Amino acid sequence: MADRFHCMPFLRRRFIEPIHFKWNRSPLLSYWRELEATQYLPEEVLRDHQWTRLRELLTYVHDHNAFYRKRFQQNGIEYNSIMNPEDFARIPVLEKKEIKENIELMISDGYCIRDLIKLKTGGSTGKSLEFFISEECSEMRNACARRHDRWSGWEVGEPFAALWGNPVIPSDLRSRFLSWLLKPGICLDTMNITDDTIMRFAEECNRVKPTLLFGHAHSIFLLAEYMKRMGIDTIRPRAIISTSMMLMPHERKCIEEVFGFKVTDRYGCEEVSLIASECERHEGMHLNIEHLFIEFIREDGRPAGPGEYGNIIVTDLMNRAMPFIRYKVDDMGEPSNRRCSCGRGMPLMERVVGRTADFLIRQDGSRVAGVSLIENTLTRIPGIDQMQIIQKDIDYIIINLVDGPGYSSKSQEELIKYMENQFGRQVKVEVCRVSHIPSERNGKFRFSICMVSPASF
Repeated sequence: MADRFHCMPFLRRRFIEPIHFKWNRSPLLSYWRELEATQYLPEEVLRDHQWTRLRELLTYVHDHNAFYRKRFQQNGIEYNSIMNPEDFARIPVLEKKEIKENIELMISDGYCIRDLIKLKTGGSTGKSLEFFISEECSEMRNACARRHDRWSGWEVGEPFAALWGNPVIPSDLRSRFLSWLLKPGICLDTMNITDDTIMRFAEECNRVKPTLLFGHAHSIFLLAEYMKRMGIDTIRPRAIISTSMMLMPHERKCIEEVFGFKVTDRYGCEEVSLIASECERHEGMHLNIEHLFIEFIREDGRPAGPGEYGNIIVTDLMNRAMPFIRYKVDDMGEPSNRRCSCGRGMPLMERVVGRTADFLIRQDGSRVAGVSLIENTLTRIPGIDQMQIIQKDIDYIIINLVDGPGYSSKSQEELIKYMENQFGRQVKVEVCRVSHIPSERNGKFRFSICMVSPASF
C-alpha cells in the first residue's frame, strides 16, 4: 500500500506508534528517548556509565552464570579485582567454537532457554552460530538502531526500501496493512538482481517514495551501477545506510555520485547488534559504548592504537541471558583518537578492514550477493560450521566446507541442490570438506570469491 498521505509519517510517530507500543507493553520508546538524550553527554561521562555497566555485568555473571564462574576460576581471575581495562584484558577472549560447545552452560540462572529469543548467524565470517537474547535486550537493540537510523537523515514513520537476501515480505492483507500502518517498506531481493527486478524496484520506489535506502553495502553499490547504466532516476531516497559488509572506497564514490549525497556506513553483527556507525558528519564511525565495551587487540595481544589494525573484541553490556564477554567478532578494525565535529560523546573508530564479499555471476549475467548465499545456507542446512564459495568459472563452483555436528550426506545433497537452483543444473558444484579455511593476509576470511570477469557478460 503506497504511503500517499504526507501526514502519515507524523501520525505514525506521534500517535500510531505510541498507542501500538503501549498496547503491547513495549519499552522501546522509553529506551530510544533515553538514548536520544544521552548521545551528547561528554565522552568521560559515557565512559563512566560504560564502566559501571561492565562492573555490574561481571558481578552478575559471577553470581548467576556457571560458564563464567568456571572461566574465572580456571584463569585465576577475581571478578571484583578488575579495576581497569588492563585488568579486564586478563579475561580470555571468547571464540565462536566455545560458544557452540557451551550454549546451555552460558544461559544465566533465572532464564529459561525456551522463553528466550533464538538467533542464528550466517553472515560475513561464514561461520554459523546459534545464541539467545531476552526480549528486553532485543528492545534495547532496536531502540539503539532507531537512534542511529535517524543520523542518516531518515525520520521515524517514513517509508524505507531494503536491499536484502530473501526478505520477509507481508503476504496477506492484514500483515500488509499493519506494515503500512507501522513501518512501511519495500524490498529488492539481492538473491535475484537483474534488469527486470531493478526496473520493478524502481517503479515501486516511485510509487512508495521511500526516504531511506538500507542494505548490504555491495548491493547498494550494484543498484547504483544499474541505475547509472539504465538511466533510472525514480529512486530518490533522502538517506542511505550501508551495512553488513565493508563499504569499499570506490563503491562509496559510485553510490554518492548516483544519489547525490553521502552514504551513512554502519558496522555491526547479529551477536551484539550495532557496534559503530557514521553520523551526519561522516568523520568516522561512532562506537556504541552505551551498550558495548569494545577493544581493538593486535596479534601480539597488545591494544591497537590509531593507525594500527586490531581484532575487534566486544563485550555486550545488555544481554544478561547469554552474556558475551570479550567476544572475538572475527573482524579487524582501526581505532581512532580523533573527535567528531558533531559534538556527540561517543568515540570514533576509523574503519573496519577486510570485510569484503564478492557477487557471483549466473549464466544469464545476473549477479547474486555472496553474503546472501552464505546466510541462506549456514542458517538452513544442518551441520555446516564454515564455508567458502569460490566461482572458478561461469559453470564451475567450488565450496570449501568445514563440517560440524549434524552434517550428513543429506546436508551435502541439499547444499548442492541449493546452489544448482541458484546457478542452474548445468553448473558443476564441487564440495571440498576441509579441516579449516585460512584467512586472508589482513586477517579477514573471504567467504565468497568470484574469479569470473563481469565484463564478459
